[in-house]
Amino acid sequence: MTAQTEKFEFKAEVNQLLDILVHSLYTNREIFLRELVSNASDALDKMRFAINSNPELEDEVEPEILIAYDEEKKTVTVTDTGIGMTREEVMTNIGTIAHSGSAEFVKQAAESKESLDSLIGRFGVGFYSIFMVSDHVVVRTKSYLKDEPAIQWVSDGKNAYELTEVEAEMDHGTIIEIQLNEDNAERFGSDDKLKDIVKRHSNFVSFPIMIGGERVNTVSALWREPKFQIKQEQYEEFYKFLTYDVQPPIDTLHFSVDAPVQFNSLLFIPENDLDIFGMDRDNWGLDLYVRRVLIEKQNKNLLPEYLSFIKGVVDTEDLPLNISRETLQDNLLIGKISATLTKQVLGQLEKLAKDDEEKYAKFWKAHSKIFKAGHMDFVNRDKYAGLLRFDSSKAEENTLVSFADYIERAKEDQKEIYYSFVASREAANLNPHLEIFRNKDIEVLYLYEPIDEFVMESIREHEGFNFVAAEYADLEKLDKFESTKKEDEPEPLSEDQEKDMEALIAKMKEVLGEQVAEVKVSERLSDSPCRLVNPDGAMTSSMEKLMKAMNKDSSIPTKTMEVNAGHPLLRSMLEIFKVNPEDEFIALSSNQLLESALLLEGYLNDPHALVGRIQSLLTKAGGWYAELEKKD
Repeated sequence: MTAQTEKFEFKAEVNQLLDILVHSLYTNREIFLRELVSNASDALDKMRFAINSNPELEDEVEPEILIAYDEEKKTVTVTDTGIGMTREEVMTNIGTIAHSGSAEFVKQAAESKESLDSLIGRFGVGFYSIFMVSDHVVVRTKSYLKDEPAIQWVSDGKNAYELTEVEAEMDHGTIIEIQLNEDNAERFGSDDKLKDIVKRHSNFVSFPIMIGGERVNTVSALWREPKFQIKQEQYEEFYKFLTYDVQPPIDTLHFSVDAPVQFNSLLFIPENDLDIFGMDRDNWGLDLYVRRVLIEKQNKNLLPEYLSFIKGVVDTEDLPLNISRETLQDNLLIGKISATLTKQVLGQLEKLAKDDEEKYAKFWKAHSKIFKAGHMDFVNRDKYAGLLRFDSSKAEENTLVSFADYIERAKEDQKEIYYSFVASREAANLNPHLEIFRNKDIEVLYLYEPIDEFVMESIREHEGFNFVAAEYADLEKLDKFESTKKEDEPEPLSEDQEKDMEALIAKMKEVLGEQVAEVKVSERLSDSPCRLVNPDGAMTSSMEKLMKAMNKDSSIPTKTMEVNAGHPLLRSMLEIFKVNPEDEFIALSSNQLLESALLLEGYLNDPHALVGRIQSLLTKAGGWYAELEKKD
């Protein structure tokens, strides 16, 4: 059956690297099958290329990959009907590191003066991954060249290999028989286990992969197909296959890129956040393929984390099917793909926001919490900022506004975008910091989530408008806008009343002590009796609370209390103070004003004293009112 066997030592570089490749770099042993399927697919691609390049080449062999497991022998056999190898090519190429790849093959075929025959059958380091699971491998291969005999290659993966010319008839292609060692026979020893590996790693290989008489790779690599040939139903079917989501995606991004790196991509925006309970945040990333062969599932370097809601696949011709897949995070090509993908996704979101507000609203509702984390993407800051949406004092019910919407409605000569962190629209209506904006009909963006303020701090300005926290707005800039408030203004204080008010404020500071940094008359308030501000104005109230929460600090900060000298309560306190500066009502009211303000700011941890004081004040007021009613 066979001719004389010759024994050869591995080339020096193979002998040196083989142990590293087998025992160190490949941590997932099942990839041996992925590598063999990848090489088989390459061989079939090269055979197809040879046929297309030579019209006189007749070939009736069906292109396919066959995988079989022999229970008795404990062997896995991978057979392809590809281009095969000659004896010289087996000696040269099975011992050569990192030369596989259809893209490189076609490139060299186009540029080189060498014949096509000299470029075929280039296995890379992936071939040697079979020695992770086997101590004995037999390769039988027959070149597509008619006069070339079949060759058998046998090795234990250590120092040498044997070559034998096979006399039996054989179609062109390659058969690799792997004797599973004791540690791996149970792990990979069944058709079902082999099918599972193929579906996980090689599901989109373009040639049929048969195991046990059944085709395993039944899903086509849709991203490789021309867009105009694909129906929406196909996209939705592929999306459900990829994500197991029963709902169709909001939008689909299908594109090909030729420069600066060549790749195809099919991405989806899910209608809902697939991490329903917030316990699966690490389950994200795009599946990375090289020529339809899965290199890494959920690669987290292809898109920034703030776009982690995107699902899909990326397939490139430019990455080698070799060791680089184990160190993808250091690969410069991945960085180029990532930059291009990010711009494409942001561009698609811009288009969606412009063309279909309803769909964009669905996207925002489902993914805004993740998307807002993109405030640190300074490269794409302008695109990112244009996609942000917020509630505002002028937003219609159930609608959100963009910075562009705000700027369009801004008053003449206004160059600020004002914002305020609030618990709800109802809370915003009670917020003393926002009174002046309501009175002057100036729009304020409402921030509801802690990350919103980080967004504002990071972006800082948009289209020439600076972001300003409402509580620290510059009064000089606000004074130039007329008030739209129609109510009668309170009578201004007389000179004597102003002196008494200064004395009252001093008394209030004495009563409140170190609970406040200062008590002073506000220049902004018109409806509320008082407000609290940070003495140095360096940090907004919401940011301060966030910082305290992060530091597990539950103490109440010491702030400046600004009082509204025109408010009826302050005027009543003033009248009582003039009669008796030590009246109990002054102390009760001062503490009540402070704790009410702290309650509105979200700082009051224990409201019991406040409730007791309200009851005391109501009792006093009720008695006074009853006496008044008797007189009437």
